[in-house]
Amino acid sequence: MTPTLTFTPPQADFYTWQRYRCAYEFYPGEASQTPLLLIHPIGVGLSREFWHRFCEQWQGQGARNPIYSPDLLGCGESTMPQVAYYPEDWAAQLLVLIQTVIQQPVILVVQGALLPVAIRLMQQLPAQQSDWVKGIILSGPPAWRVMTEAAPLNRQRALWNLFFAAPVGQLFWQYARRRKFVESFSIRQLFADSAAVDAQWLNMLERGAVRSESRYAVFSFLAGFWRQNYGADMAGIAQPTLVIFGDRASSISRSGLTEAPPDRCRAYSQGWGNATCEILPGRNVLPYESPVEFVQAVSQWCARL
Repeated sequence: MTPTLTFTPPQADFYTWQRYRCAYEFYPGEASQTPLLLIHPIGVGLSREFWHRFCEQWQGQGARNPIYSPDLLGCGESTMPQVAYYPEDWAAQLLVLIQTVIQQPVILVVQGALLPVAIRLMQQLPAQQSDWVKGIILSGPPAWRVMTEAAPLNRQRALWNLFFAAPVGQLFWQYARRRKFVESFSIRQLFADSAAVDAQWLNMLERGAVRSESRYAVFSFLAGFWRQNYGADMAGIAQPTLVIFGDRASSISRSGLTEAPPDRCRAYSQGWGNATCEILPGRNVLPYESPVEFVQAVSQWCARL
């Protein structure tokens, strides 16, 4: 179910990480409830706006947890340095948000292949704040095999230096941000129902891709700087974790093509330190495509945490 967005999101607030200006939205809730910290996906035109349908449903269904929804560096209203981004960079940015703005334990809600950012954030927590992540919710994470197979470092560097950081990268960006391309990609790779790839989704991506500097975050993702073997890291995470897959979840990576949603559930339930799994209607962007069902699953899990 994909309702039309009718609410008005809050204006962005800002904090500083290193010398960079970082944007976030805050949605009030009950002070006694653990805040959610949302981590949006990386892609052409994507930013914290990805979560607006989720936030609308969260408030509409009467869920009580406050929400912090930041723009990762290189996205939305945050600074966009022309550099290669690694999960460690975004994790460090979010750690400062927790320490200086939120100032209390959070529940991480992570979309898709930004899971490595959450893993690195957990590892960067100081010893005295090791319990500041109370729980983790994974929305459509990559197939388990993708998360446990490192991409060759020389290939990552070659892609960045010879293509993405070269003049040809700018030409590719002009092609990749075309409405026709993002619509086709969304239908083929992200949504279960092509009708859900509507004007609201496409307009959001067009707005987000206006600034060409945003390509560096996207190119860092496409170069595979996040592709490492996280098997031992995931097994060592003790925090309660909810893993949610769409019943038509798919993988762009060839190594994950053979994992059907039930297979992915078993892999995460067995390989993650402390995880349970649910399957909801949809494909790979459940907070956007199936926000009603996704909010219900998340709010019920948070109430039991």
